[in-house]
Amino acid sequence: MSCERMESRILAYVDSRLKESERAEMEKHLAGCAACRLRVNEFRAVSSLLDELPVIEPSGAFNARVHALVAAEPPKRSWFAWLTPSPRIAFVASMLLVATVWLGSRPVDHPSIADQDLPVVENADYDVISSFSPLSDLSQAPDDDANDSDAQPQQQQM
Repeated sequence: MSCERMESRILAYVDSRLKESERAEMEKHLAGCAACRLRVNEFRAVSSLLDELPVIEPSGAFNARVHALVAAEPPKRSWFAWLTPSPRIAFVASMLLVATVWLGSRPVDHPSIADQDLPVVENADYDVISSFSPLSDLSQAPDDDANDSDAQPQQQQM
């Protein structure tokens, strides 16, 4: 068995909390592994040192003080607590609302067309693009769609 797996069981082995089969497996591993034997001996030494310490009994008022401290703790907030707005967030949200309403209610100044420019706008030649010479060259260009992969299946279906 691997030392890593045994490492997690050493404390239970020292405290005699392993099942009989696990204890036998541990002892078999310890017979062949000096590193794990050393580790077990270290745990046993610490355990014996702890056993030599005097047992400290809490005072009679200790239990009452612990209960009082626990009762004085603020209650846990529910998961709805994040929905309650803080005063800062409420203030910022109200300022944004006021600014939005104020900007939305301001009159919009549309640029006006001067009277002298009105005949130019009314007589505008919107066919300027159709007489644009580079565009006329495009109409004579070869059809690039014939070489596309999408165009080939359509030609085969016809």
